[in-house]
Amino acid sequence: MRLEKTTDVLKLARALASNWEGLTLDEMADFIGVKRRTAERMRDVVEDVFGVLDHVDDGRKRRFRLAARGLDRFVTTPTLDELTELENAARALETAQAPDRAAHLHSLRDKIGASLRDDDRRILSRNVEDQIRAEAFACQVGPRPMSDPAVLASLREALLAECVVRFNYGGDDGEPPRWRKVVPHGLLFGPRYYLVASIKSRPGPVLFRLDRIHEVKVTDETGRPPETFDLKAYAERSFGVFQEEPEDVVLRFAPSAAGDARAYLFHPTQTFADEADGSLTVRFHAGGLLQIAHHLMTWGPAVTIVAPPELQDLMREQVEALLAHHVAPQSSAGSKRRPSTRNSSKSSSRKVPMTRVKGS
Repeated sequence: MRLEKTTDVLKLARALASNWEGLTLDEMADFIGVKRRTAERMRDVVEDVFGVLDHVDDGRKRRFRLAARGLDRFVTTPTLDELTELENAARALETAQAPDRAAHLHSLRDKIGASLRDDDRRILSRNVEDQIRAEAFACQVGPRPMSDPAVLASLREALLAECVVRFNYGGDDGEPPRWRKVVPHGLLFGPRYYLVASIKSRPGPVLFRLDRIHEVKVTDETGRPPETFDLKAYAERSFGVFQEEPEDVVLRFAPSAAGDARAYLFHPTQTFADEADGSLTVRFHAGGLLQIAHHLMTWGPAVTIVAPPELQDLMREQVEALLAHHVAPQSSAGSKRRPSTRNSSKSSSRKVPMTRVKGS
């Protein structure tokens, strides 16, 4: 057996021993990157070397699991790459101004360290420190995703228990906080943190900013999202966080920016098309046109909005408003012009996303 095949068998043995649910043959094939028949042969090799695998029937497919008889260190000792990525994940959260979430990963790191043998712990700790010194995260510019750890913990409790929650929700629009009673659907983590929930007065999900949620009370009333609700699909409808009816967006990037644009994730539905002049056409299906316009400003004249017309109009309004503000005389009284509201009957509805409650 070639060296790479031996390595794959060891990787598979480790996966089978560390996965308490077990793996199906298809999952083994995907994990190693081979065909199903090859995965069967590798499974047989694992059995020959490490002993008969346990069979677990989940009602649909047979899953296989390797009991960790005498393989504890082989199975449970983390690798340098695994510990480095765990530390990097914690540092990324700290850079993104999310220290509370980073603290959970640091706690996990400490527990893993405490479970290791002294020799393993010393070697891995030294190697991780050396690796971390060679890596850093750029400062992230944007709003701080502030939230009360107690609020986040209560919402997670409600989501797991499928319970209705009540909380005091206050915005920054001058109105006093109001008590809300909602059915939680999930949490969205981004530049800000949001609770996705439903309320009786709205037909669909609503976003609540976590930094404006206070005094959370988990009730005894059962509340769960509809069976058809998919949080991942809901999040992928928008460009960013805010929800509105998705539209087909078509962007054309100049040849000078085509390489950078190809390496950029605009949206999970994006597709690329190379043009004869070296430019790049990007297509995706998403809502949140105001956020798209704000992002496209960072590309300057290197990007052209091909569709939809609403995005073209919105970009033009935003640029004209910025121009009017920055060329206004600064010395005369009341010189700061108000942003243009030209033809705002349609665009103004986009400035307050349709699924945000007042004050969110």
